[in-house]
Amino acid sequence: MIQDLCVIMLTAGITSLLFKLFKQPVVLGYIVAGLIAGPYVCGQSWIGDIHSVDTWGEIGVLFLLFAMGLEFSFKKLLQMGSTALIAAGTIVVGMMSSGFLIGRLLGWNEINSLFLGGMLCMSSTTIVFKAIEDMNLGSHKFAKVVFGILIVEDLFAVVLMVLLSSIAVKQKFEGTEMLMEIGKLVAYLVLWFVVGIAVIPTFLKRFRRLLNDETLTIFAIGMCLGMVLLAMSAGFSSALGAFVMGSVLAETIEAERIEHLVQPIKNVFGAIFFVSVGMMINPGLLLKYWLPIVVITIVVIVGQIVFASLGTLLSGQSMKVSLQTGFSLVQIGEFAFIIANFGQSAGVTDNSLYPIVVAVSVITTFLTPYIMRLADPAERYLQSHLSPEILLFIENYTARRNTVTSGSIWNTYIKKIATTVIVSGIITAFIFTVYFQFVNPFLLSRAATWLGHLLSDDTALLVVKVSSLVIVLGLTSPFIYNVSTRYRSSREAISLWNSGNYQKAWLMGLQLLRLLIGVVFVSYAISRIFTFTSAMLVGISMLMVVFIMFSRSTRRRSQGIEARFNQNLTAREVSAKKRQVIGRQFVSSLQAYDIHISDFTVPAESAFCGKTLGQLNIRKDSGVSIVRIVRGGIFTNIPGGGKHVYPGDQMVVAGTDEQIDRFRQMLEGSVKPDTEYNDRRAHVALENFTIEAGHALIGQTIMQSGIRDKARCIVMGIQRNGQYIMNPEPSLTFRQDDTVLVAGETDRLLSFLEQDIEL
Repeated sequence: MIQDLCVIMLTAGITSLLFKLFKQPVVLGYIVAGLIAGPYVCGQSWIGDIHSVDTWGEIGVLFLLFAMGLEFSFKKLLQMGSTALIAAGTIVVGMMSSGFLIGRLLGWNEINSLFLGGMLCMSSTTIVFKAIEDMNLGSHKFAKVVFGILIVEDLFAVVLMVLLSSIAVKQKFEGTEMLMEIGKLVAYLVLWFVVGIAVIPTFLKRFRRLLNDETLTIFAIGMCLGMVLLAMSAGFSSALGAFVMGSVLAETIEAERIEHLVQPIKNVFGAIFFVSVGMMINPGLLLKYWLPIVVITIVVIVGQIVFASLGTLLSGQSMKVSLQTGFSLVQIGEFAFIIANFGQSAGVTDNSLYPIVVAVSVITTFLTPYIMRLADPAERYLQSHLSPEILLFIENYTARRNTVTSGSIWNTYIKKIATTVIVSGIITAFIFTVYFQFVNPFLLSRAATWLGHLLSDDTALLVVKVSSLVIVLGLTSPFIYNVSTRYRSSREAISLWNSGNYQKAWLMGLQLLRLLIGVVFVSYAISRIFTFTSAMLVGISMLMVVFIMFSRSTRRRSQGIEARFNQNLTAREVSAKKRQVIGRQFVSSLQAYDIHISDFTVPAESAFCGKTLGQLNIRKDSGVSIVRIVRGGIFTNIPGGGKHVYPGDQMVVAGTDEQIDRFRQMLEGSVKPDTEYNDRRAHVALENFTIEAGHALIGQTIMQSGIRDKARCIVMGIQRNGQYIMNPEPSLTFRQDDTVLVAGETDRLLSFLEQDIEL
């Protein structure tokens, strides 16, 4: 095993260095390392135990998805609006359909074609991030749209893995079962996300002073693996559990720290996973299946450009942003490998599909930076060849999509009610499931037996049943309260009630429906413990629900749980808001225009430093507007021309992509070459000199000598009569034969000693 790990790490390290040298993604280097170490290139595998590599690769998948979860945020997903959802939905539907159709045309069966469609509908988050970073396009408007789409695709990928795993087991596709799996998945995600946010941030906050880097790393990995076991016990994949725990921790204030600590572990096991991917590639099969590889590569590139551009355009973005987005998503990546690996290990896909998909991924990854550069020429071509009517229609459609309108009161109210009923209903159902499977049987057997020594058997059983009902309703009453009556007196409800009798009727109908849902939950709990007639069961349940609705203690408990959840959910956002350079509302208001916000930090070597904004002529030379300057956490909004710029200032600018690029070039061009500074960067050294007879320092105090200001030195100690006086007071007087120990720049000290005050 040690030998295998040594081979993997050395080959991966060497190939990754070569790929970095040629400015190619490191992931490709890992795959090439797998080819070299595998059994197909060198005639025999350098790896002794292939199964151990597969095990490490599975662990690598867990850490990859855990890290993706840390970068993911359900809250950010909800805040992105419709752009990411519409664009990602268009890509997923279009590419899955295209992949399935191409698979069938190539003569593959339905399962292989379905898996192919799933692999083609998701772009590589890692590759896109790297390409945008290398090309200095992170400040462009389309980059933010691309990141939002990738987040939605990551979430869909997790859902798709669950669905494909179900199909792999059943060996067929059934619409009803798919809906059941989706419902089960949604319930799982909601349950553990809500429970995780309610519990984990509170725990981390309480023990924060004890969580150093070591303990936090161990704790985070333990929670990740714990959620993996829960996901597997619920019938889901282990990857889903890792992703869910990562997304929960992403909402905590420790998210960045955990992400930083887990990064090296993810890199190691992720490298092993991609090496294992390369080991499964047979170059002979690539030559044999060159036609499907070429066809699928063309489908990926053309399909992603078309569907991503169309989806982004439908979401209300401009033609330029839409094309830039489409030309950036022309590859398939990590999730395609994971899905292909799963299909092959489950025995539901042909062995040829895996190397074909990996080959397509390698080709499209390699071509990504070059294709991204074609976005602007494509936009200019369409601008010059499309008819004026079509261009006007696109412009008007974009303007209408980005027009800010006030939302309907009913829509807001229904959204609140639906969210509350669904979340509280899922939690209630979970508590019922656990309670009646484990707790209630224990009470009926053990507690009834114990009370049987004190009371008659019938009385003891009745006491236990009543106690059991009180316990389960006590646990679920805050959530039943939310289902039945939460937001009944909200601002939206009062506004609708005062709007007229028609609105009152709908409100009463909605309240009655919520009451019935609460009655159903309580009836289920009672029926699991007691045996009543239907009429008596409904009557008792309704009385209990009414009691819960008007119980002050239940309302306080409900409000306390909600307050803690909201506090934990927004803790990271509140912390980040203190460091936020510009408000989200202001950024969102620019969406309808070809202008966006970027921020830049002024380097210490920049010629900007010390000059005023008026002297720099930034608006005239670049076209951007300086919205804010952040210095030491202090904001200066809309700074005037007399505002000075200093090293480390964060300049927040607003402009088009071209204007922001010109400003970046201005800032980068203002940095003086390092050679101008190398000679001036003196080092601090420890020096000493002896005060001889006649020295001008004799009789002067340390303060009077001016050695600190003139020589930029600190007197660390004085050796006098064989004794050291360390960190002497400024009032200490220099004497003849003192040996003075100083810390400072040697050149300045020598210059000071060569002045007239010396002998």
